[in-house]
Amino acid sequence: MGHVRKAAVAGTWYPGTRDPLAAEVDRYLTLAVSAWEGDIKALIAPHAGLRYSGPVAAHAYKLMGGRRYEVAVLVGPSHHVGFDGVAICLRGVFETPLGAVPIAESCADAIARAAPSVHEHPTAHTREHSLEMQLPFLQRVLPDTPIVPLVMGYQTRETIGDLAQGLSSALSGRAALLVASTDLSHYHDAATAARLDGRVMGHVGAFDAEGLLDTLDAFPQHACGGGPAVAVMRAARSLGAEHAGILRYADSGDVSGDKDAVVGYLAAAFGNLRS
Repeated sequence: MGHVRKAAVAGTWYPGTRDPLAAEVDRYLTLAVSAWEGDIKALIAPHAGLRYSGPVAAHAYKLMGGRRYEVAVLVGPSHHVGFDGVAICLRGVFETPLGAVPIAESCADAIARAAPSVHEHPTAHTREHSLEMQLPFLQRVLPDTPIVPLVMGYQTRETIGDLAQGLSSALSGRAALLVASTDLSHYHDAATAARLDGRVMGHVGAFDAEGLLDTLDAFPQHACGGGPAVAVMRAARSLGAEHAGILRYADSGDVSGDKDAVVGYLAAAFGNLRS
């Protein structure tokens, strides 16, 4: 099995045992309404506590029903460790209460070779929740799909560009799903959050990665995982995606009732529609 990355937020951010976790994820998937006739190359999904962001993330993962992928490549921000480049795990498994998700070793090796900014940095993954919060959904909708876990450190233009190019090169010819893990604005009142988050959604809906990057440069607080989102959008475009769709937007106040200091959540998809 190799290296085992233990769940860091099980029992706090989401249920710590199998049956309650499966039931909560399945409930959100059942309630989600997402329609997409065509292929999907990439998703954007949030990564807050499951009760807050799970209902939004489910709109993205609902689209995975009946689909098959060789690998799911997860790209999220680092919340706890500052570093240059992108941290990858090349071997082993990531655990949740739903079981162990294996790393797609050959694909991980290919990405590390293709992108000089990508390197092993185990400490960056130890406490990081941005990828972990995607796993229960993947385990329910794509249960046999291995992952490549990527955590972006400082979200510089150089790192974003290098990762996007590396993903485009390494994933060409593979049946890969890209997932960008990001929440949007943090702790503004709901009206201000909706205005700030609307700028991000405008670029996402227009499939405008360059415009999104410019907006994030001007005001990085628009999204904690903005760099991963831009890299994934660029790679998805290079891999053949031509269409973007906003699937769901909400904020934490929709669950907590507190609209004075909210976090914004977005679900989106990139791919091609059948004519």
